[in-house]
Amino acid sequence: MSRFRSDPLRPDDHVDEAPEPTVNGPRLDAPGWARWVWRQITSMRTAIVLLLMLALGAIPGSLVPQRTADPNGVIQYYKDNPEWARILDQLQFFDLYGSFWFSAIYTLLFVSLIGCVIPRARHHYQALRSQPPRTPARFTRLEQHRAAVIDGVGDPETTARDAVDLAQRLARSRRYRVARYDRPGSWSVSAERGYGRESGNLVFHIALVGVLVSVLGASGFTYTGQRVVVEGTTFVNAMSDYSSFTPGRFVDGSRLQPYAMTLDTFDVRYELPGTPGAGQAGDFSANVTIRGPGMPAERVESIRVNHPITVGDERIYLLGNGYAPTITVRNAAGDVVYSDALPFLPQDSFMTSLGIIKVPDGLPEQIGLVGFLYPTRGELASGALTSIYPDLVDPVVTFNVYVGDLGINDGTPRSVYVLDTSGMDQRTGADTDVESLELSPGDTVDLPDGWGTVTFEDASEGTDPMSSVKRFASLQIQHDAGATWVLVFAIIATFGLIVALLFPRRRIWVRARVEGDRVALEYAALARGDDPNLGDALDRFRADHLASLPTRHSSSEGTP
Repeated sequence: MSRFRSDPLRPDDHVDEAPEPTVNGPRLDAPGWARWVWRQITSMRTAIVLLLMLALGAIPGSLVPQRTADPNGVIQYYKDNPEWARILDQLQFFDLYGSFWFSAIYTLLFVSLIGCVIPRARHHYQALRSQPPRTPARFTRLEQHRAAVIDGVGDPETTARDAVDLAQRLARSRRYRVARYDRPGSWSVSAERGYGRESGNLVFHIALVGVLVSVLGASGFTYTGQRVVVEGTTFVNAMSDYSSFTPGRFVDGSRLQPYAMTLDTFDVRYELPGTPGAGQAGDFSANVTIRGPGMPAERVESIRVNHPITVGDERIYLLGNGYAPTITVRNAAGDVVYSDALPFLPQDSFMTSLGIIKVPDGLPEQIGLVGFLYPTRGELASGALTSIYPDLVDPVVTFNVYVGDLGINDGTPRSVYVLDTSGMDQRTGADTDVESLELSPGDTVDLPDGWGTVTFEDASEGTDPMSSVKRFASLQIQHDAGATWVLVFAIIATFGLIVALLFPRRRIWVRARVEGDRVALEYAALARGDDPNLGDALDRFRADHLASLPTRHSSSEGTP
């Protein structure tokens, strides 16, 4: 600046370059921040992001087992991946749909949708009550515009007015809302339709809110339980008879619907060896008999995969199945210390199954038996047993015997499908010099140290191996209090979405002007959003309008 001070034409405080301007927004107080947060949450962009987050958050529910639907799968996951299982459990991935983070996304989406729908509904209501927009001054500025000329008319003003009247009636016949905007020397009609698009959109979003409210409101009255039922045994619908039970906040477990269900038989058909898909199951069917107070007679039903049955307000689903060999353990004196048809959990497609037997009393020490059932016996090259076909052709059971504390005396709940062998002594199997116990139906073998015997009971009382082992069915009993409302709102949402897709939002204008002894007609159309059929719609409207004019001396000119 010093060089400018010697210049008499410049003032002393002159600055050649102004400093960079800085823009400081107003400081927000607490109400201002609250309004800002509310506007961000209730924006449509936030709703779309939350909907995407909800969809992405639901993906792990199909990748890892859920306690409410597959508690045995969670147990198996812990066994196969103990480190990952602990991490996933802390993140509530095994109870994903009730987790705090999934519920937070769900609640924010609910609030965001309501915040979006209410202002849009108010604006849509005002739009429905308003008149169609005024006729534009220049039709040529619109993408779709056409023109026509009527020659040889008697009174041009009367002809122009009648032409616009005809256009108005034609628009109304096509369900347009119309308004007249006449001026001296110029008559015009403005027509608008397609409000059903926004109405359908609003119905869709309101129904979506209804779905969320139904799910949220009914969650407190919904319960889900699982039960493994062996052929010939009966399940009673009481909390004490469930393997696992997940009630809602307001469910009274002592007031469940009273009924009893007996699994009579479990039928399964496997593809025969040598045929396409050999060993694959063609059909499952759990055949049950249901009895209860108020029922006029016993109900005989078949539960199949994806074909549940309904008992009162409950739905009963078939989740899985397997074999339940009857195993009896006796002590050295011949007294029975354990006898039950034990469900063995399938481990592969050929139904190699794992079962755990715990005998806490009646023997010198507590013992645990880790058993494998091979429905059709086969041997690998190493000599290890395997199953080569899922049906019972040549069944065999093997047991490894563990002696020690079963961990059940301290009162800690333990899974019946898991045996913690870390503090137990293995007496048979690969890590010992004693071979595993191996039994076929009807066989009895001795326990180590002369403690007693183990018997694989033959349930068939004959020579048919197909009936020597009972089968079990894994059932899920579910009461969903909001299922009907969810279905109703889902149907409404689908209807609203279809309406929103089928009704385009369009505006059409027709103007007639007197030019000497002739009448110039102008047509224009505008769509809200993308409408590839707008030009065709305007051409049809123009053609029908010209055809309805009484004069036959009409010639047309126009540009698309």
